[in-house]
Amino acid sequence: MKLLKSTILLLLLSLCFQVNAQVKEYTLENVPNVRLQNKMRYVSNPDGILSQEACDSIDSMLWKLEQKTSIEVVVVVLPSIGNNDCFQFTHDLLNKWGVGKKGKDNGLMILLVEDQRHIQFETGYGLEGDLPDAICKRIQTRKMNPFFRNNNWNGGMVSGIQSICARLDGSMTNDEADKDEGSGNIMLLFFAAAGFVMLVGFIGGIASWRATRCPNCKKHMLQRTDSRLLSLRNGVKREEVVYTCRNCGHKVVREIESSDDNYRGGGRGGLGGGIFMGGLGGGLGSGGGGFSGGSFGGGMSGGGGAGSSF
Repeated sequence: MKLLKSTILLLLLSLCFQVNAQVKEYTLENVPNVRLQNKMRYVSNPDGILSQEACDSIDSMLWKLEQKTSIEVVVVVLPSIGNNDCFQFTHDLLNKWGVGKKGKDNGLMILLVEDQRHIQFETGYGLEGDLPDAICKRIQTRKMNPFFRNNNWNGGMVSGIQSICARLDGSMTNDEADKDEGSGNIMLLFFAAAGFVMLVGFIGGIASWRATRCPNCKKHMLQRTDSRLLSLRNGVKREEVVYTCRNCGHKVVREIESSDDNYRGGGRGGLGGGIFMGGLGGGLGSGGGGFSGGSFGGGMSGGGGAGSSF
């Protein structure tokens, strides 16, 4: 009897494991496209890794973003994609679903894979200017991964989507990191310029100091006492200059070149005119309709974005 019970228990555990494995490993074909049921939904969360509250919050933010900008963003949160590469999976899924408007390619797909502990962004060509790879990476590492490391999937995803929306809808022209980096770059340029000026001045000072050294008595007492113009062409003046040592009277003759301050080169007529490009027409409006199911707009991936593990 005990043997029978043990056998049944083992069979049940084995069956549960198989079912669990089948549910948790997803492919491009079985990831649910929630947009087909409700065009106001943007989060595919088939195993409930995110809470319903977090999904509702993200759906609301992404709906408002699309209405304001026409940008389409989809979030996919999966427990596993097996041995598939996160970048390739995200790239292929964005193209399969057509995230982004056709012709604009302004789509973004965000994939979170729990067992690989990886977050991946994939952008269309139309978003690469507004959401370049460096910004994608920064949002992940600063706004999302600190939450994900503690298995706080809700906090990380909501925080990341807030940053993305703020950047894309125009409500945030520069995030805090941009300002910090901008200030750092300005300070770096300032110190580099100051250092360059000091270096040039130092080198010039050494050259001037060496030029006053008398080759006879070795003292730095040479002084210009006479000069003769040799040539003057195109604003460049060549002179023969005589230097006399104030200590021993030794004379040194040198040829030097300098620019003529009074030279004014012949002018040339400007090339007037320009190239004017025609307007790029086309509104951003989309067709009306209720809140029933729909699909994405037919956008394609541009290969941009970023990925990071946590």
